[in-house]
Amino acid sequence: MFQVILRSSSSPAGAVVAIVIVIAVILALIISCIRIVPQAATFIVERLGTYKTTWDTGLHFKVPFIDKVAKKISLKEKVADFAPQAVITKDNVTMQIDTVIFYQVLDPKLYTYGIERPIVAIENLSATTLRNIIGDLELDQTLTSRDIINTRMREILDEATDAWGIKVNRVELKNIIPPKEIQAAMEKQMKAEREKREKILIAEGEKESAIRVAEGEKEAAILRAEAKKEAAIREAEGQAQAILAVQEATAKGLSMIKEVGADDGLIAIKGLEALEKVGQGQSTKIIIPSDLQGIAGLTTSIKEIAKS
Repeated sequence: MFQVILRSSSSPAGAVVAIVIVIAVILALIISCIRIVPQAATFIVERLGTYKTTWDTGLHFKVPFIDKVAKKISLKEKVADFAPQAVITKDNVTMQIDTVIFYQVLDPKLYTYGIERPIVAIENLSATTLRNIIGDLELDQTLTSRDIINTRMREILDEATDAWGIKVNRVELKNIIPPKEIQAAMEKQMKAEREKREKILIAEGEKESAIRVAEGEKEAAILRAEAKKEAAIREAEGQAQAILAVQEATAKGLSMIKEVGADDGLIAIKGLEALEKVGQGQSTKIIIPSDLQGIAGLTTSIKEIAKS
């Protein structure tokens, strides 16, 4: 290219063309050295093969032919979904478990120069850590202790990856797949448990129903007894009031007789009137006063008095 420029510079027109070409090349070179780092990203810059600096978000310029962008790193949280791993529990049950790891690059320099292929290293480390944790647990504990396993794995992986500039934010057991025969046994156990709970609920329902019926009958019997008691009390009170009324009327009558000064003759006459009324009734028995003769004599005397 420089030979072409030199040849064409022998004339004024050729010199202008050469200058334009040189300026264009310089501008292209300058533009190629200008880099813009986007948000949530960093660039690792090397100078002559040695780490120079880390570019953050913004506009940057590198020295041509000396500086080089060695690696572009995203600072966003990432997800690594690893394939299922074969693990053996404490009670010698082999199962398949796959994990999901959420991680984030905190130190781009350590991430670039700390370890070769860091994601592969995390995958292998998670597999060995998972085997160690599951090896201390039995099958039932493994199935019911997901949170404990996740926490322990996150703590171990986070501590190990600090030297690589990586922060492990979360670890999740995606699937726990026991052997088929274990799955069949678990399904039978779950079915038996469901049937047991169903029978218990039915029995409790029948018991509750019987209790409610008995309580209803008891309350009804109590209410009936209270009603009979109240009726008897009311009837007794009515009879007592009737007797009291009769006694009061008798007492009042005797008091009136006493007040008018009735003699024996008047009393005898009232007695005869009473006997007359009794005789006119339907009674089969008639009570005759013991002093009937005196009453008869009194009657004769009254008749004689009436004739004279």
